[in-house]
Amino acid sequence: MNKIITLSLAAVISSATLFAQTQITNGGFENWGNASPGVSTEPTNWYSNLSGSNIAQLGSQTCFQCTSPVHSGTYSVRLETESQNLGFETVIVNGSLTTGVVDAPTTTKSDGYIGTVNYSTASDDRRMPFTGRPDSIVGYYQYSSGGAGELGKIRAILHTGDYYDPETPTTYHPDPTANKIADALFLTPTSNVTSWTRFSVAFTYTSAANPAYIMINATPSDNQNTTVAGSQLWLDDIAVVYNATGINQLTNNQNLKVYYADKTVFVDLQNINNDESTLSVFDLTGKLMSSQKMEDNKLNSVNVSGLNTGMYLYQIIGSAYQKTGKFIIN
Repeated sequence: MNKIITLSLAAVISSATLFAQTQITNGGFENWGNASPGVSTEPTNWYSNLSGSNIAQLGSQTCFQCTSPVHSGTYSVRLETESQNLGFETVIVNGSLTTGVVDAPTTTKSDGYIGTVNYSTASDDRRMPFTGRPDSIVGYYQYSSGGAGELGKIRAILHTGDYYDPETPTTYHPDPTANKIADALFLTPTSNVTSWTRFSVAFTYTSAANPAYIMINATPSDNQNTTVAGSQLWLDDIAVVYNATGINQLTNNQNLKVYYADKTVFVDLQNINNDESTLSVFDLTGKLMSSQKMEDNKLNSVNVSGLNTGMYLYQIIGSAYQKTGKFIIN
């Protein structure tokens, strides 16, 4: 048997909050086709330049649904920085995926930004609701560089109100920094990454307030003004992770231990008497995958080899305690 590793514990909060309200919507990119603005080549609840401002929509398609490679499930998303011949000039269109709106106020690339309000009407707010305070954002990626100096970027911003990325210069939008709660930034290597690789980057909090939304922006070309085409970034299974730091765990029983190894979840109840507990396993959308009663005074084991590769969340509830956490099936 491989070495047994103690699972990281997430905040002990209600299952509705942990497994639904505070996770990223469609982070596995299984659902495609936005009802509005009706772009079928975008993941549901995510957007690209094709649903951006008038000028942004003139650019080539840069966001693609992929059946291969995928990390788990049926689909992943691929972003590609494209070269487009306009007849009188050739322009480079940065690959884009966002929970906001790609805005190109002019044909000058440096004027472009991603915002949370549609360019045409204030009623079309594209902001992903999010009220948690996670420790980090994680996911899986592959990367192919289009040329020297190119690298991919994934940025997540927890905020209230509206937000814009980049924040400055603010010629075409107000300064949003007062609305920032936290920020997380991941940059790929400049070299190619040809197999699914996990990334994990912590949020840096600048406010003690709770966020109302999360903005996630991804691109295969970190340089907004790049003149290099061909960089590609594949993404799958993006999620957030919580830890117990600063959380009042009144329901935590220190005699309860949980481990994961060899596609088996071990629940150690050898030091717990006269209690009835249940282990539930959820995917990252909050869907219940399995539920099983545990026996006290013994080491329980639950085989999860029937689940696809990816990250899962567990919850153990007894009469006097509750624990939650995560594990990854490779």
